[in-house]
Amino acid sequence: MSPRPLLIDAGWQLALLGGLLALVAVALMPLAGLGWHGLSAALVAYAGIAALVLAGLGQHAPHNRFGPANRVTLLRAAYTALLVGILAEGLPIGPAGRWVLVVSGAAALALDGIDGWAARRSGFASRFGARFDMESDALFVLALAALVYRTGQAGAWVLIMGAMRYIFVAAGRLWPMLAAPLPPSQRRKGVCVGVIVVMLVSLAPPVMPVMGRWLCLGGLLLLAYSFSVDSLRLALRARGDAPAAGDAPTAGLQP
Repeated sequence: MSPRPLLIDAGWQLALLGGLLALVAVALMPLAGLGWHGLSAALVAYAGIAALVLAGLGQHAPHNRFGPANRVTLLRAAYTALLVGILAEGLPIGPAGRWVLVVSGAAALALDGIDGWAARRSGFASRFGARFDMESDALFVLALAALVYRTGQAGAWVLIMGAMRYIFVAAGRLWPMLAAPLPPSQRRKGVCVGVIVVMLVSLAPPVMPVMGRWLCLGGLLLLAYSFSVDSLRLALRARGDAPAAGDAPTAGLQP
């Protein structure tokens, strides 16, 4: 069970950012053509994120506050929920809209480099924070992959990039050895950043679809390599040929 002060603090943070998300989405309705369908999708996505946050808060103990790092991660998660709303609206995304996505996505990526530092500096590091950060990145990658596909910069195969983390989690249900924890890895951090950068560049209007496809193919191969390395490591560990380490399943993607 999560400490009551932590639940209260996290609840206020979730409510505050949920209200901010709603205000931003409403402001975008006349400016970007976002309709009630998109607004509802964004809020539903955020509600799902909030429910998962509250369900996992027990791993943030013994901290009694949500912490600055988790607030930064929550901001990135709310931004991704807004991307879900844009996707759900189904409107065409022109050059100006694509530039907005590139710039705002780059800002979200920059925030990704802050939350880990903030957690260590503030003393609020926890398994919950690491997992929240990783899952927020995975959802961000999935939303970007869908946007790349929606804008015609790559075929439907690009969605595999966004779904790979979830495919791996599903595989861990079938083969428990793949659900074992792994130690932190600079390779995973680099791959995560590289994949996000590739998709943001692919969304930029000057990038032609043929170049976007090649860029995303490179990102997909890089991601497949990262997951393959971690899968092999976990398989060797299950056989007793590799040491166990780590606290959370972070295969393939790690912020």
